[in-house]
Amino acid sequence: ATARLGSGTASSSTFLRGDQTYAAAGGGKVLQVVQGTSSISFSQTSPTNGTIYYPSSNKLTASITPSLTSSKILVQFVTSLRMDSTSGDMGMGTAMQQIISGGSTTTIQAGGASSKPYSSGFYFSGTIAPDTRVRINEIVLLSPSTTSAITYEVGIAGYNVTLIRMNDDDTTGRIILTEVAV
Repeated sequence: ATARLGSGTASSSTFLRGDQTYAAAGGGKVLQVVQGTSSISFSQTSPTNGTIYYPSSNKLTASITPSLTSSKILVQFVTSLRMDSTSGDMGMGTAMQQIISGGSTTTIQAGGASSKPYSSGFYFSGTIAPDTRVRINEIVLLSPSTTSAITYEVGIAGYNVTLIRMNDDDTTGRIILTEVAV
């Protein structure tokens, strides 16, 4: 009999925990997945150190409307970057902004010194060949605490470079948003 197994109510929505009590199953459920892509190249000539640039069109972006305020959003994106520079300390990378409909715009995962605001990328001290290319993969788990529509958009930043490009090597950038119930 269920009374001998544990306290609480046995049902199709509960499970028997190790402490012999019934509890509701929950957390870790994928509620929705959204994908965005961009195969259009975006470039910035003579980027200002400390500035993140976002394309005005053909963006690497995706939007999601969370079902619950307690949900987490797992953001994953991949893109390619190319920079032209020849010597000295230099770098390039990506950053992301979170735009909540009717709310705020926040830069996500931008780290490092104010002159190097990117979170994922490449930094080099010394001489490097022009036309250096890298592939960027970013994964971040966010807690936006809203059920309003949210747009995530990928941008680029350069440090002491003459030109930086995103999706310039015939690849397609991809962003995936996954809503996870906790």
